[in-house]
Amino acid sequence: MTTRAKLTLCAALATALAALCLSPLFQDSFGLAPHGLLMIAVAAGAGTGLRALPLPRALVVPLQLLVVLYVLMLTTVQSSMAFGLLPGSGALDAVSSLLSSGGNDIQDYAIPAPSTDGLRLIVVGSVALVAVLVDALAVTYRRAAAAGLPLLALYSVGSGLAEAPGGLWLWFLCAAAGYLALLYTEGQDRLTRWGRVFHGTGRSAVALSNGGRRVGVIALAAAVLLPVFVPSVGAGLFDGLNGHGDGVGNGTGKGDQRSLNLVVALTANLRSSDDTELLTFSTDAADSDQLYLRIAALSEFNGEEWRAGNQSLEAMPTTVPAPEGLSPTVASNSVRTNVRVSGNLDTTWLPMPYPMSWVELPSTSDWRFDKAGRTVSAVNNQKATGLGYSVGSVDVNATAAELRSAGAPPADIAGRYLDLPANLPAVVAATAKDVTKGKTNAYDQAVALQQYFTTGNFTYNTKIEPRTGPDAIAKFLQDKEGFCVHFASTMAAMARSLGIPSRVAIGFTPGTGTSSNRIVRSSNYHAWPELYFNGLGWMRFEPTPNRGAAPLYSVPQVAATAAPTAQPSTAAPSAEPSAGPSASSSCTVQQRKTGECGDESSSLRPTATSSAWWQSWPVLLTVGVVLLLLLLLAFPMLWRAGLRRRRLGGGRHLAGADGPRLSDAQVLAAWAELVDSAWDLGIPPDEARTPRHAARRLAEDARLDPDSAAAAGRVALATERVMYARETDPPAQLGADVRTARDGLLTGASRTRRLRALLLPPSAIRLWWRTQDRSTAVRQGAAERTAALRAKVPRPFRRKTED
Repeated sequence: MTTRAKLTLCAALATALAALCLSPLFQDSFGLAPHGLLMIAVAAGAGTGLRALPLPRALVVPLQLLVVLYVLMLTTVQSSMAFGLLPGSGALDAVSSLLSSGGNDIQDYAIPAPSTDGLRLIVVGSVALVAVLVDALAVTYRRAAAAGLPLLALYSVGSGLAEAPGGLWLWFLCAAAGYLALLYTEGQDRLTRWGRVFHGTGRSAVALSNGGRRVGVIALAAAVLLPVFVPSVGAGLFDGLNGHGDGVGNGTGKGDQRSLNLVVALTANLRSSDDTELLTFSTDAADSDQLYLRIAALSEFNGEEWRAGNQSLEAMPTTVPAPEGLSPTVASNSVRTNVRVSGNLDTTWLPMPYPMSWVELPSTSDWRFDKAGRTVSAVNNQKATGLGYSVGSVDVNATAAELRSAGAPPADIAGRYLDLPANLPAVVAATAKDVTKGKTNAYDQAVALQQYFTTGNFTYNTKIEPRTGPDAIAKFLQDKEGFCVHFASTMAAMARSLGIPSRVAIGFTPGTGTSSNRIVRSSNYHAWPELYFNGLGWMRFEPTPNRGAAPLYSVPQVAATAAPTAQPSTAAPSAEPSAGPSASSSCTVQQRKTGECGDESSSLRPTATSSAWWQSWPVLLTVGVVLLLLLLLAFPMLWRAGLRRRRLGGGRHLAGADGPRLSDAQVLAAWAELVDSAWDLGIPPDEARTPRHAARRLAEDARLDPDSAAAAGRVALATERVMYARETDPPAQLGADVRTARDGLLTGASRTRRLRALLLPPSAIRLWWRTQDRSTAVRQGAAERTAALRAKVPRPFRRKTED
């Protein structure tokens, strides 16, 4: 193995070992490892291939970056690339969206964070960039010591962001070992060169190499162990192993939001391909299909996004206060629900029905109650993972008449839940007024808003960026495409513009199963708006089409053909369930599971336009690029075939006994064609041999038949006469002899050699040589002309010499 190959492998190994320090940053670090290793291998392979080409060193790194970027796009946004292979505007938009999403994830998630698509692109792309820099410094520019800088940057990110520095000593040793291996490999190469220059013996070189290794090991051990024995320095990498590290969370509720950002966690679970079981529950509710499990509520709309706002957390009370705004005269039922959280749900919030009236926990010391949001969350890093608990809730039996007759909201509710940012686009309020035209009370307006989203040709798509700010709401109303976060936040903002107090709830739809055993999975993550009605409190609405179940009290004002009820049979009373896609917004969880909704994915596909698909410029551009690539691949074959026709005259000038005598140039062209034909079939030319000796070697190596060997001999004899004789008698024909000899070469060659001679003829390298010669001649001519012009131009400041 060459030194350059060893350096390439060591550079890739050093990058991979340094990237291990990113493992503590993610919940599923092993899911990112194959992708990162692939990009490191691509960077190393691209560098190796480019360095093997006759390219200037300055071009290797940019081309290497292009290759790495293409593979990165191919492995992250392939679905947005033309034909799944060619990058275009769609792929660039997808990359931009992922980068933006990843930037938001960095701000929202705590460590360890889930490996979302945005974070995956940022982290894997950063590792690939470091791999290119290390490979360029260590191999392309032979500066292995400087390659430690990007490796140090990669290690610093992992060690600086991880919350458990005590466990990073292993990653430090791995990164340091990779860097030392890289230095050692380059050192061996340098020692070999020094031995030639200073005539050192092999024994002294080995001794010096062993000494360098000892210095490296001692320095590494000192860096790891010295801080432990120096009190003023601290324990260094081993600090934190004693279990006294700093905690996260101050008990006020703000620290809890780090461990689970509501919108981002929802988005990540809905986009995940694994429909993981998150919790199970049983309930005595009359209709378990309507029992949503609520985690928290986003009540503050600050002009950037919907947020949970400041929480007033208090110790779990013995008696939970009555639900906010609910009059004791309203008919209601008490519901008991038993919940078991699985190990897959890492949350500090307790999922529970709203409004909860009591909760039974194994221990209440680590849990706090928020009266305004009516939520229960943990402090001191307590998690609900694996927890089992019972919760009581109130099932409000509200009627349409009661909701219509609800009075104005209290001042404190209106002051907190009607606030809208000044930068909210006017289209939000205008759309709300247009949708609710003719509706005179808050209930009818709320149901009209719900009906607008469920029957207004909106498309459910989880790939849309999960933003809830004013601009995102306006874009959602324009594009009519998004998922539950967009539907809920937009309806809540529109309700506020109409004077209806509202907020956005985050939680889970009821899942699947019976009331005695319902299973909630990651696909059941959901967001919905809650609207306040005086005397009834906060009421749930469901604007997201084909997701969840609309509450029964919103049914009367919805069209009968799209009545969102919990009963599958009422979704389309006039038609039997079919396998076709359903346009109804009443498709419940059970209908989707039993297939009565048809193929929902087909309803999410864009409708065909009247213009032909092939007339769009991306398709035409892609076809043009493909044709150009095919032309480039076929160029050696086409060039070689054209050169053969010119040399042999298309069978006219070099054939026929009665034709004109051949010129010396035509004879030499015939010999060149015979030599190149043999070269294409695996017999390289030998310029040291005379034509007759070369023809004899060609006949022996190719095992030509007598006729082909004789034809090759006649071409060689004619060539020698042109090259060495004073006066020549040119033959009347050579084309037939060249073709006869070439046919013999093709007959004796394998199928693989014949195919290579046709598609990738080795003799096509002559075109590159000619191009280089012409380029050199042009540069020399330009230099000579420039020198002549300089000689003619007088120098005004030339020093005059004395006589």
